[in-house]
Amino acid sequence: MKAWRYSEYGGVEVLKLESDVPLPKPADDQVLIKVFAAALNPIDYKRRLGFFKSIDSPLPIVPGYDVAGVVVKVGGEVKQLKVGDEVYGDIIETAFDGPKQIGTLAEYTVADEKLLALKPKNLDFGQAASIPMAIETAYEGLERARFSEGKSILVLGGAGGVGSFVIQLAKHVFGASKVAATSSTAKLELLEKLGADLAIDYTKENFEDLPEKFDVVYDAVGQNDRAVKAVKENGSVVSVIPGPPVDRPAFQFVLTSSGEYLKKLNPYLESGKIEPLIDPMGQFPFNRVKEAFSYLETNRASGKVVVYPIP
Repeated sequence: MKAWRYSEYGGVEVLKLESDVPLPKPADDQVLIKVFAAALNPIDYKRRLGFFKSIDSPLPIVPGYDVAGVVVKVGGEVKQLKVGDEVYGDIIETAFDGPKQIGTLAEYTVADEKLLALKPKNLDFGQAASIPMAIETAYEGLERARFSEGKSILVLGGAGGVGSFVIQLAKHVFGASKVAATSSTAKLELLEKLGADLAIDYTKENFEDLPEKFDVVYDAVGQNDRAVKAVKENGSVVSVIPGPPVDRPAFQFVLTSSGEYLKKLNPYLESGKIEPLIDPMGQFPFNRVKEAFSYLETNRASGKVVVYPIP
């Protein structure tokens, strides 16, 4: 099969489009997926750069966590999915713990049934692929912070892949009393469209200097030291950016991927209450994966970068 693969760690130049990569075989609890779309996440390029090579799978590696496609074969113990099902998911259960050697930037990939859900009917494969890791991270972080109806939240990096879903989930699923979020000047209107009650231009004001404090601060950019100054006395600061250990009220976590999150949120996606956000310049065909990575690594994307279609 065709797949993007790298045999050494480094910049985008190590990525090679190969046509003779062996087709993966699903285990008993897995399915084989014909990949129609994949999405890139910051962890993809950090992995390629070798940031966690001591716990990585052996080289060569086919990158990619997020997938949307069609089931073409099922293992003997698969209970719910069947051949022909349109599915999506984050196929690597624990991001940093021995991630799979064969990811999603390929014509085919395998995934544990428990990590997948049926694709929302109203979304195309590119839109669906943009969702799993980002929305699962957003949702798990809110749950870990015990966010609930009537609470307020400040989202740092509200225009990014995770932040855009935190705003929407807080507003439409958890019932936030107030959602504030930060972005650059050009993206303030986008924050309001996503549902933010207060859009803060981080180039013009310091969010920690606001007189108002929040029940939860969701840090999607890596500013724990400032975030703790914006939270209420008994509140929480959620961080999804790996870094030095943090003190309470801040905590860090790494997503444990689960198809159950997607199944729970599918009704909100199918009703349009929650919408995927793909950068206007962030859709690349399969033969331009290097360009997709380069664009992601500018850190300027609004929402997600996707690879679609995959032939």
